[in-house]
Parts: sequence; C-alpha cells; structure tokens
Amino acid sequence: MIDNNSKSMSVHQLITEIKEYIGLQKDLFKVESVEKLTILISSFLILMLSVILGGGALFYLLFALAYLLEPTIGMVGAFCIIGSACLLILIIVVLLRKQLIINPIVRFLYKLFLKDI
Repeated sequence: MIDNNSKSMSVHQLITEIKEYIGLQKDLFKVESVEKLTILISSFLILMLSVILGGGALFYLLFALAYLLEPTIGMVGAFCIIGSACLLILIIVVLLRKQLIINPIVRFLYKLFLKDI
C-alpha cells in the first residue's frame, strides 16, 4: 500500500511538473510569437520597399513613354494617354481588390498564424 507521505510527495511532484510544463508552454508561445511577428514585419517591409522602388521606376518609365509618344501625338496627348491608362489600371485594381489584395493577405496571415510551420 501507498502511505500518506508518498501520496503527498507524488501530488507535490505532479504540481511541480505541471508548473514547469506551463512555464515551458509560455516560453514556447513567446518564441513562436516573436518568430511570426518577425516574418510579418519583414514581409511588410519588403512589400513597402518594393512598392516605393517600383513606383519610382514606373514613374520614370511612364515619363520615358510620354517623351517617346510626344513626336507623334504631342506632349499633352501623350500624357493624357498615359494618365488614362494609369486611371484604367487603378479602376481595375479597385474592382478586383478582393481577388488581388484581400484574399492574398488573408491567405498569408492564415498560413502564418494558423498553420503549423
């Protein structure tokens, strides 16, 4: 038979093990949170850098296209055509924002936070 002292010792040992397990789970949660937050922030920074550099490159390319079109249709006509094309692209992006913007962001966040790595 197991005496009271042995029962008390095993209960105390079980409580100690549970406290240690909870502490380890808390540490694991912190490490995983930092890892996922790092991935999220780095992805955001890469996206912002790409948008800024891509916007600058697009700006200069559109100016080059305007100067290329200038001898045939004039400067004003070239800029109007390029402005209209940019406006059309903006309208398309706004109309398809769910497929082009929202769904990829939701998919990325789902894979990052809800799927195991």
